[in-house]
Amino acid sequence: MNPEPLLRIENLVKHFHVRLGAFGNKTATVHALDDFNLDIIEGETLSLVGESGCGKSTTGFTILNLHRASGGKVIYKGQDLTLLDEKHMRPFRRDLQIVFQDPYSTLNPRMTVGEAVGEPILFHKLATKAELPGKIATLLGDVGLPARFASRYPHELSGGQRQRVVIARALACQPKFIVCDEAISALDVSIQAQIINLLLDLQEKYALTYLFIAHDLAVVRHISTRVGVMYLGRLAELATRDALFSEPLHPYTKALLSAVPETDPAHERTRTRQILQGDVPSPLDPPSGCRFHTRCPVAMDICKEKVPVWKEARPGHRVACHAVNGQ
Repeated sequence: MNPEPLLRIENLVKHFHVRLGAFGNKTATVHALDDFNLDIIEGETLSLVGESGCGKSTTGFTILNLHRASGGKVIYKGQDLTLLDEKHMRPFRRDLQIVFQDPYSTLNPRMTVGEAVGEPILFHKLATKAELPGKIATLLGDVGLPARFASRYPHELSGGQRQRVVIARALACQPKFIVCDEAISALDVSIQAQIINLLLDLQEKYALTYLFIAHDLAVVRHISTRVGVMYLGRLAELATRDALFSEPLHPYTKALLSAVPETDPAHERTRTRQILQGDVPSPLDPPSGCRFHTRCPVAMDICKEKVPVWKEARPGHRVACHAVNGQ
């Protein structure tokens, strides 16, 4: 029996309307997300991977209603979040938080660390002003920073310290679900490992659920419970971490994994890379049928004509591919 999901995303669509031409007299539609379906289980870390521009960050923003969905549903506690305006969305903001990629641009340079962390606590009335310093000190301790950092400004901190402050601010609301949008990609490699371990520790302590958006597959392999592979606004494959890395089914997933360097030099020298030909098509004019067919090494005629069904090829392992599902 499958557990009830914390979040259920059904047929989610997000299109952006843009103006083109020197005078902006032409309009076009960016197909950022199309028919996106996903269940996020409470307590898991579900990672989204794929090339730049495939819609990973847009997925996170649309789930949180930071981007208004063009269609579909995001169900949380029985409520479709896509139907809510900002006023009615506000009670759900406590449960649903985000950690952005760039901690420096995320933090207000005129606010101290204590003010930044304390602001959501006061806004949601989670503590009195008298209790606030103790709450801030506890949160800073949770992310590995001393209480004295509450009086510092963002420019006085390193990149890793600023990201810890951003995480503390997200935790201040006592959330259930956090979108980590490339939360470590702007940091040095040594600091990345520290932040990853911090996120894992906080997940265990506070029973958090993560949507982890990343492009570094080595990091994804370390932190994930399940992994979803995106291509041009759609999910191509979804499986447990071990199943995806050991037995990928979709040709795109196989190509992505073949690009990950091996730790064994001898194996790295002898293995065969699967190099995709051509560029990623424009989301302004996505290909018909399977969007990957223009670069797929096993594409068939049906791939150009018919969108592949999102189907369970193995228990817990879903894929959208005509070649795999025999459609």
